[in-house]
Amino acid sequence: MFEIPDRCLSLTVVAVSLTALSACSSVDHASNRLVSVVTPYKIDIVQGNFVSREQATAIKPGMSRNQVKNILGTPLLTSIFHADRWDYVFTFKRQGVAPQSRRVSVFFKEDVLARIEADELPTEAEFVASLDSGRSVGTVPVLEMSEESLKASAKTTSAAPANPLPALPTSYPPLESPAAQ
Repeated sequence: MFEIPDRCLSLTVVAVSLTALSACSSVDHASNRLVSVVTPYKIDIVQGNFVSREQATAIKPGMSRNQVKNILGTPLLTSIFHADRWDYVFTFKRQGVAPQSRRVSVFFKEDVLARIEADELPTEAEFVASLDSGRSVGTVPVLEMSEESLKASAKTTSAAPANPLPALPTSYPPLESPAAQ
């Protein structure tokens, strides 16, 4: 008579332990899914000099180093071993988007621009459009008041207060006690 409950008890223990073991693996899978959904915020990382297509087309062979520097800015890389070459490197890393990297190399011969080597460069408008992170701004408030709202606000506010404030004291107590002097 006592054997039947022992058998049921042992089967119950085995069933509960198997359920617990299977729950461990599903909890691990569920926690991995939760962690992949909830990711920390990563800031956008912009490094280097952005050179647009307009800037690259503005520099022409025969320009001086100063003219090139005025258009493109100070080069990111200059080498003492390659004094005739300036490199402009630009990288942009954003969460959820493949990193962007662009390179522009400017070559000089006797302090005069000889040639340019560059990756495919975006226009300034294309670059600004790529910076949009897709955030919705919502409704933009009106920055100007209409004539009706100006008149309504002028009626509600008066120039002088209804009850004048009492006069402030003209005599103040000393800052230090007389014994300290």
